[in-house]
Amino acid sequence: MNIDGVPFRTIQVDPDDGWRVAIIDQTALPWTVSIVHLATVEAAAHAIRHMQVRGAPLIGVTAAYGLCLALRADPASEAMEQAAAMLAATRPTAVNLRWALERMLARLRNTRSDDRVAVAYEEAARIAEEDAAQCEAIGRHGAALIEWAAAAKGGGRVNVLTHCNAGALACVDWGTATAPIYMAHARGIDLHVWVDETRPRNQGASLTAWELGRHGVAHTIVADNAGGHLMQHGAVDLAIVGADRVTRTGDAANKIGTYLKALAAHDNAVPFWVALPSTTIDWTLRDGIAGIPIEERAAAEVTHLTGRTDDGGLVQVQVTAPDSPAANPAFDVTPARLITGLITERGRCAANEAGLLTLFPEQR
Repeated sequence: MNIDGVPFRTIQVDPDDGWRVAIIDQTALPWTVSIVHLATVEAAAHAIRHMQVRGAPLIGVTAAYGLCLALRADPASEAMEQAAAMLAATRPTAVNLRWALERMLARLRNTRSDDRVAVAYEEAARIAEEDAAQCEAIGRHGAALIEWAAAAKGGGRVNVLTHCNAGALACVDWGTATAPIYMAHARGIDLHVWVDETRPRNQGASLTAWELGRHGVAHTIVADNAGGHLMQHGAVDLAIVGADRVTRTGDAANKIGTYLKALAAHDNAVPFWVALPSTTIDWTLRDGIAGIPIEERAAAEVTHLTGRTDDGGLVQVQVTAPDSPAANPAFDVTPARLITGLITERGRCAANEAGLLTLFPEQR
Protein backbone atom coordinates (compact mmCIF):
# COMPACT_ATOMS: atom_id res chain seq x y z
CA MET A 1 0.00 0.00 0.00
CA ASN A 2 1.25 3.46 -0.86
CA ILE A 3 0.31 6.40 1.34
CA ASP A 4 0.98 9.50 -0.72
CA GLY A 5 3.70 7.66 -2.62
CA VAL A 6 5.36 6.07 0.43
CA PRO A 7 5.15 2.25 0.82
CA PHE A 8 3.48 1.31 4.09
CA ARG A 9 2.44 -1.85 5.91
CA THR A 10 -0.35 -2.18 8.44
CA ILE A 11 1.66 -4.07 11.06
CA GLN A 12 5.33 -4.55 11.90
CA VAL A 13 7.67 -5.06 14.80
CA ASP A 14 8.96 -1.71 16.02
CA PRO A 15 12.48 -1.40 14.56
CA ASP A 16 13.59 0.77 17.48
CA ASP A 17 13.12 -1.82 20.23
CA GLY A 18 12.67 -5.03 18.22
CA TRP A 19 9.69 -6.38 20.18
CA ARG A 20 6.69 -4.03 20.41
CA VAL A 21 4.15 -4.39 17.61
CA ALA A 22 3.28 -1.25 15.65
CA ILE A 23 -0.16 -1.04 14.01
CA ILE A 24 -2.17 1.58 12.17
CA ASP A 25 -5.11 2.44 14.43
CA GLN A 26 -7.94 2.05 11.94
CA THR A 27 -10.48 3.60 14.29
CA ALA A 28 -8.65 6.93 13.76
CA LEU A 29 -8.98 6.79 9.97
CA PRO A 30 -9.71 8.58 7.70
CA TRP A 31 -8.92 11.64 9.78
CA THR A 32 -5.58 10.72 11.31
CA VAL A 33 -2.83 8.20 10.60
CA SER A 34 -2.12 7.10 14.15
CA ILE A 35 0.48 4.44 14.94
CA VAL A 36 -0.21 2.46 18.12
CA HIS A 37 2.41 0.28 19.78
CA LEU A 38 1.17 -2.95 21.34
CA ALA A 39 3.23 -4.09 24.30
CA THR A 40 1.03 -6.77 25.91
CA VAL A 41 -1.22 -9.60 24.81
CA GLU A 42 -4.12 -7.72 26.41
CA ALA A 43 -3.39 -4.74 24.16
CA ALA A 44 -3.35 -7.02 21.12
CA ALA A 45 -6.68 -8.56 22.11
CA HIS A 46 -8.14 -5.09 22.64
CA ALA A 47 -6.90 -3.98 19.22
CA ILE A 48 -8.65 -6.92 17.57
CA ARG A 49 -11.87 -6.72 19.57
CA HIS A 50 -12.25 -2.95 19.16
CA MET A 51 -11.25 -3.01 15.49
CA GLN A 52 -8.09 -0.98 15.71
CA VAL A 53 -7.03 -3.81 13.41
CA ARG A 54 -9.62 -5.57 11.29
CA GLY A 55 -9.90 -7.73 8.21
CA ALA A 56 -9.48 -11.49 8.43
CA PRO A 57 -5.81 -11.75 7.34
CA LEU A 58 -4.65 -8.85 9.55
CA ILE A 59 -6.55 -10.21 12.54
CA GLY A 60 -4.65 -13.48 12.16
CA VAL A 61 -1.26 -11.76 11.97
CA THR A 62 -2.07 -9.54 14.94
CA ALA A 63 -3.06 -12.59 16.99
CA ALA A 64 0.25 -14.25 16.09
CA TYR A 65 2.17 -11.23 17.32
CA GLY A 66 -0.11 -11.04 20.36
CA LEU A 67 1.07 -14.50 21.32
CA CYS A 68 4.65 -13.27 21.00
CA LEU A 69 3.88 -10.50 23.49
CA ALA A 70 2.27 -13.01 25.86
CA LEU A 71 5.37 -15.19 25.79
CA ARG A 72 7.59 -12.24 26.67
CA ALA A 73 5.63 -11.98 29.91
CA ASP A 74 5.44 -15.72 30.60
CA PRO A 75 6.81 -18.43 28.27
CA ALA A 76 5.32 -21.31 30.27
CA SER A 77 2.97 -23.68 28.45
CA GLU A 78 -0.06 -22.99 30.63
CA ALA A 79 0.23 -19.22 30.20
CA MET A 80 0.74 -19.66 26.46
CA GLU A 81 -2.43 -21.73 26.08
CA GLN A 82 -4.43 -19.23 28.14
CA ALA A 83 -3.20 -16.34 26.01
CA ALA A 84 -4.09 -18.18 22.81
CA ALA A 85 -7.58 -18.90 24.13
CA MET A 86 -8.09 -15.24 25.03
CA LEU A 87 -7.00 -14.09 21.57
CA ALA A 88 -9.17 -16.72 19.87
CA ALA A 89 -12.26 -15.38 21.64
CA THR A 90 -11.90 -11.81 20.36
CA ARG A 91 -13.68 -12.24 16.99
CA PRO A 92 -15.72 -15.36 16.06
CA THR A 93 -16.28 -15.10 12.30
CA ALA A 94 -12.85 -14.69 10.70
CA VAL A 95 -11.22 -18.11 10.39
CA ASN A 96 -7.71 -16.65 9.92
CA LEU A 97 -7.62 -15.86 13.64
CA ARG A 98 -7.98 -19.50 14.61
CA TRP A 99 -5.67 -20.65 11.82
CA ALA A 100 -2.83 -18.33 12.85
CA LEU A 101 -3.05 -19.30 16.51
CA GLU A 102 -3.14 -23.01 15.71
CA ARG A 103 -0.07 -22.61 13.50
CA MET A 104 1.79 -20.71 16.20
CA LEU A 105 0.90 -23.26 18.87
CA ALA A 106 1.90 -26.18 16.65
CA ARG A 107 5.37 -24.67 16.41
CA LEU A 108 5.66 -23.47 20.02
CA ARG A 109 4.38 -26.56 21.82
CA ASN A 110 7.44 -28.41 20.57
CA THR A 111 9.82 -25.58 21.53
CA ARG A 112 11.66 -25.23 24.85
CA SER A 113 10.20 -22.44 26.98
CA ASP A 114 13.55 -20.60 26.97
CA ASP A 115 13.47 -20.43 23.18
CA ARG A 116 9.79 -19.68 22.69
CA VAL A 117 9.94 -15.90 22.43
CA ALA A 118 12.50 -15.91 19.62
CA VAL A 119 10.75 -18.73 17.78
CA ALA A 120 7.35 -17.02 18.16
CA TYR A 121 8.58 -13.76 16.63
CA GLU A 122 10.19 -15.72 13.81
CA GLU A 123 6.97 -17.61 13.07
CA ALA A 124 4.77 -14.51 13.31
CA ALA A 125 7.05 -12.67 10.89
CA ARG A 126 6.83 -15.62 8.52
CA ILE A 127 3.01 -15.53 8.68
CA ALA A 128 3.06 -11.80 7.93
CA GLU A 129 5.39 -12.19 4.95
CA GLU A 130 3.33 -15.06 3.59
CA ASP A 131 0.17 -12.96 3.83
CA ALA A 132 1.74 -10.13 1.85
CA ALA A 133 2.97 -12.58 -0.79
CA GLN A 134 -0.43 -14.28 -1.00
CA CYS A 135 -2.20 -10.97 -1.51
CA GLU A 136 0.27 -9.95 -4.20
CA ALA A 137 -0.44 -13.24 -5.99
CA ILE A 138 -4.20 -12.64 -5.66
CA GLY A 139 -3.57 -9.31 -7.33
CA ARG A 140 -1.86 -10.94 -10.30
CA HIS A 141 -4.63 -13.48 -10.79
CA GLY A 142 -7.38 -10.91 -10.33
CA ALA A 143 -5.86 -8.14 -12.47
CA ALA A 144 -6.46 -10.31 -15.54
CA LEU A 145 -10.21 -9.99 -14.93
CA ILE A 146 -9.94 -6.20 -15.07
CA GLU A 147 -7.76 -6.41 -18.17
CA TRP A 148 -10.35 -8.60 -19.89
CA ALA A 149 -13.11 -6.18 -18.93
CA ALA A 150 -11.09 -3.32 -20.39
CA ALA A 151 -10.51 -5.26 -23.62
CA ALA A 152 -14.22 -6.06 -23.87
CA LYS A 153 -14.95 -2.33 -23.65
CA GLY A 154 -12.38 -1.48 -26.28
CA GLY A 155 -10.10 0.11 -23.73
CA GLY A 156 -12.85 2.10 -22.02
CA ARG A 157 -12.90 2.76 -18.30
CA VAL A 158 -13.59 -0.31 -16.15
CA ASN A 159 -15.93 0.20 -13.20
CA VAL A 160 -15.37 -2.12 -10.25
CA LEU A 161 -17.71 -2.28 -7.25
CA THR A 162 -16.45 -3.40 -3.87
CA HIS A 163 -17.99 -3.70 -0.42
CA CYS A 164 -16.47 -2.98 2.99
CA ASN A 165 -12.68 -2.86 3.20
CA ALA A 166 -10.85 -5.85 1.80
CA GLY A 167 -7.91 -3.60 1.07
CA ALA A 168 -4.34 -3.30 2.25
CA LEU A 169 -5.71 -2.13 5.59
CA ALA A 170 -7.37 -5.53 6.08
CA CYS A 171 -4.13 -7.40 5.42
CA VAL A 172 -0.41 -6.86 5.85
CA ASP A 173 -0.14 -5.33 2.36
CA TRP A 174 -1.92 -5.19 -1.02
CA GLY A 175 -5.29 -6.41 0.29
CA THR A 176 -7.48 -9.09 -1.24
CA ALA A 177 -10.25 -7.39 -3.23
CA THR A 178 -8.07 -4.32 -3.83
CA ALA A 179 -4.93 -6.20 -4.90
CA PRO A 180 -6.24 -6.73 -8.47
CA ILE A 181 -7.25 -3.06 -8.54
CA TYR A 182 -3.78 -1.88 -7.50
CA MET A 183 -2.14 -4.24 -10.01
CA ALA A 184 -4.40 -3.05 -12.85
CA HIS A 185 -3.83 0.57 -11.87
CA ALA A 186 -0.06 0.02 -11.98
CA ARG A 187 -0.43 -1.45 -15.48
CA GLY A 188 -2.08 1.74 -16.67
CA ILE A 189 -5.62 0.41 -17.06
CA ASP A 190 -8.26 3.11 -16.85
CA LEU A 191 -10.42 2.04 -13.93
CA HIS A 192 -12.78 3.46 -11.36
CA VAL A 193 -14.05 1.94 -8.11
CA TRP A 194 -17.54 2.28 -6.69
CA VAL A 195 -16.99 2.19 -2.93
CA ASP A 196 -19.97 1.08 -0.84
CA GLU A 197 -20.11 3.13 2.36
CA THR A 198 -20.66 -0.16 4.26
CA ARG A 199 -22.84 0.67 7.19
CA PRO A 200 -22.85 0.49 10.11
CA ARG A 201 -19.11 1.09 10.64
CA ASN A 202 -18.58 2.73 7.24
CA GLN A 203 -15.42 0.78 6.44
CA GLY A 204 -15.87 1.51 2.75
CA ALA A 205 -16.32 5.25 3.13
CA SER A 206 -13.68 5.68 5.82
CA LEU A 207 -11.09 3.01 4.94
CA THR A 208 -11.36 1.77 1.34
CA ALA A 209 -11.91 5.28 -0.03
CA TRP A 210 -9.03 6.58 2.08
CA GLU A 211 -6.52 4.00 0.88
CA LEU A 212 -7.64 4.18 -2.77
CA GLY A 213 -7.29 7.95 -2.64
CA ARG A 214 -3.83 7.79 -1.09
CA HIS A 215 -2.83 5.27 -3.75
CA GLY A 216 -4.16 7.48 -6.55
CA VAL A 217 -7.02 5.21 -7.73
CA ALA A 218 -10.15 6.92 -9.07
CA HIS A 219 -13.17 6.11 -6.90
CA THR A 220 -16.59 7.30 -5.78
CA ILE A 221 -18.32 6.58 -2.47
CA VAL A 222 -21.94 5.46 -2.82
CA ALA A 223 -24.67 4.58 -0.37
CA ASP A 224 -24.91 0.86 0.32
CA ASN A 225 -28.25 0.60 -1.46
CA ALA A 226 -27.00 2.21 -4.68
CA GLY A 227 -25.20 -0.88 -6.01
CA GLY A 228 -28.23 -2.51 -7.58
CA HIS A 229 -29.19 0.71 -9.33
CA LEU A 230 -25.69 1.12 -10.75
CA MET A 231 -25.73 -2.45 -12.04
CA GLN A 232 -29.13 -1.98 -13.69
CA HIS A 233 -27.75 0.96 -15.63
CA GLY A 234 -24.57 -0.75 -16.82
CA ALA A 235 -22.29 1.26 -14.55
CA VAL A 236 -20.61 -1.80 -12.97
CA ASP A 237 -18.41 -4.13 -15.03
CA LEU A 238 -17.52 -6.48 -12.20
CA ALA A 239 -17.71 -6.73 -8.43
CA ILE A 240 -14.80 -7.91 -6.28
CA VAL A 241 -15.22 -8.42 -2.53
CA GLY A 242 -13.22 -10.06 0.20
CA ALA A 243 -14.21 -12.70 2.74
CA ASP A 244 -13.78 -13.55 6.40
CA ARG A 245 -14.51 -17.24 5.95
CA VAL A 246 -15.16 -19.45 2.90
CA THR A 247 -16.41 -23.02 3.17
CA ARG A 248 -14.97 -25.91 1.17
CA THR A 249 -18.12 -25.69 -0.98
CA GLY A 250 -17.62 -22.01 -1.84
CA ASP A 251 -20.07 -20.20 0.47
CA ALA A 252 -18.50 -16.91 1.57
CA ALA A 253 -19.03 -14.88 4.73
CA ASN A 254 -18.23 -11.20 4.36
CA LYS A 255 -19.33 -7.87 5.81
CA ILE A 256 -23.09 -7.50 6.17
CA GLY A 257 -24.66 -6.42 2.88
CA THR A 258 -22.43 -8.51 0.63
CA TYR A 259 -25.23 -11.02 0.02
CA LEU A 260 -27.49 -8.25 -1.30
CA LYS A 261 -24.77 -7.12 -3.73
CA ALA A 262 -24.39 -10.68 -4.96
CA LEU A 263 -28.15 -10.93 -5.56
CA ALA A 264 -28.12 -7.70 -7.56
CA ALA A 265 -25.08 -8.82 -9.54
CA HIS A 266 -26.73 -12.16 -10.33
CA ASP A 267 -29.90 -10.44 -11.52
CA ASN A 268 -27.93 -8.11 -13.80
CA ALA A 269 -25.35 -10.61 -15.09
CA VAL A 270 -22.49 -8.72 -13.45
CA PRO A 271 -19.52 -10.98 -12.60
CA PHE A 272 -19.21 -11.29 -8.81
CA TRP A 273 -15.79 -12.44 -7.57
CA VAL A 274 -14.57 -13.18 -4.05
CA ALA A 275 -10.85 -12.63 -3.38
CA LEU A 276 -9.24 -14.50 -0.49
CA PRO A 277 -6.03 -16.13 0.68
CA SER A 278 -6.21 -19.85 1.37
CA THR A 279 -5.95 -19.10 5.10
CA THR A 280 -9.56 -17.86 4.89
CA ILE A 281 -10.89 -21.24 3.72
CA ASP A 282 -12.52 -23.35 6.42
CA TRP A 283 -12.10 -26.85 5.06
CA THR A 284 -14.18 -28.29 7.91
CA LEU A 285 -17.41 -26.56 6.80
CA ARG A 286 -19.73 -27.36 3.92
CA ASP A 287 -22.77 -25.20 4.72
CA GLY A 288 -21.87 -21.58 5.33
CA ILE A 289 -25.35 -20.37 6.25
CA ALA A 290 -25.77 -23.01 8.94
CA GLY A 291 -22.16 -23.35 10.02
CA ILE A 292 -20.40 -19.97 9.99
CA PRO A 293 -20.84 -18.09 13.30
CA ILE A 294 -22.04 -14.53 12.71
CA GLU A 295 -20.74 -11.94 15.11
CA GLU A 296 -23.38 -9.69 16.68
CA ARG A 297 -21.81 -6.33 17.49
CA ALA A 298 -22.96 -3.48 19.70
CA ALA A 299 -26.20 -1.70 18.83
CA ALA A 300 -24.44 1.65 19.22
CA GLU A 301 -22.64 1.05 15.91
CA VAL A 302 -26.05 1.29 14.24
CA THR A 303 -27.59 4.03 16.34
CA HIS A 304 -24.61 6.40 16.41
CA LEU A 305 -22.14 7.86 13.90
CA THR A 306 -18.79 9.55 14.40
CA GLY A 307 -17.78 12.39 12.10
CA ARG A 308 -15.60 15.46 11.81
CA THR A 309 -17.05 18.93 12.22
CA ASP A 310 -16.08 21.93 10.10
CA ASP A 311 -13.65 23.09 12.78
CA GLY A 312 -11.84 19.74 12.75
CA GLY A 313 -13.29 18.24 15.91
CA LEU A 314 -14.63 14.69 16.09
CA VAL A 315 -18.11 14.16 17.47
CA GLN A 316 -20.43 11.20 17.88
CA VAL A 317 -24.12 11.75 17.17
CA GLN A 318 -27.19 9.58 17.47
CA VAL A 319 -29.06 9.08 14.20
CA THR A 320 -31.98 6.94 15.38
CA ALA A 321 -35.12 7.40 17.43
CA PRO A 322 -33.93 7.46 21.07
CA ASP A 323 -36.09 4.58 22.28
CA SER A 324 -35.73 2.26 19.28
CA PRO A 325 -33.61 -0.88 19.72
CA ALA A 326 -31.10 -1.90 17.05
CA ALA A 327 -29.67 -5.22 15.88
CA ASN A 328 -26.18 -5.41 14.43
CA PRO A 329 -25.18 -8.67 12.70
CA ALA A 330 -21.70 -7.93 11.39
CA PHE A 331 -21.57 -10.45 8.53
CA ASP A 332 -23.77 -12.34 6.10
CA VAL A 333 -23.14 -15.42 3.97
CA THR A 334 -23.30 -15.36 0.17
CA PRO A 335 -24.20 -18.81 -1.21
CA ALA A 336 -21.73 -20.23 -3.70
CA ARG A 337 -24.40 -20.28 -6.45
CA LEU A 338 -24.27 -16.45 -6.55
CA ILE A 339 -20.47 -16.24 -6.82
CA THR A 340 -18.87 -16.18 -10.27
CA GLY A 341 -15.60 -17.47 -8.90
CA LEU A 342 -12.91 -17.28 -6.23
CA ILE A 343 -9.53 -15.56 -6.59
CA THR A 344 -6.81 -17.13 -4.44
CA GLU A 345 -3.04 -16.97 -4.37
CA ARG A 346 -2.95 -20.17 -6.45
CA GLY A 347 -5.29 -18.87 -9.13
CA ARG A 348 -8.99 -18.51 -9.94
CA CYS A 349 -11.55 -21.25 -9.59
CA ALA A 350 -15.26 -21.94 -9.51
CA ALA A 351 -16.96 -21.33 -6.18
CA ASN A 352 -17.52 -24.97 -5.33
CA GLU A 353 -15.69 -27.90 -3.80
CA ALA A 354 -14.45 -29.25 -7.11
CA GLY A 355 -13.10 -25.86 -8.10
CA LEU A 356 -11.26 -25.35 -4.83
CA LEU A 357 -9.80 -28.85 -4.92
CA THR A 358 -8.29 -28.19 -8.34
CA LEU A 359 -6.18 -25.49 -6.66
CA PHE A 360 -5.74 -27.25 -3.31
CA PRO A 361 -5.57 -30.99 -4.08
CA GLU A 362 -3.93 -31.66 -0.72
CA GLN A 363 -7.35 -31.04 0.90
CA ARG A 364 -8.97 -34.02 -0.82
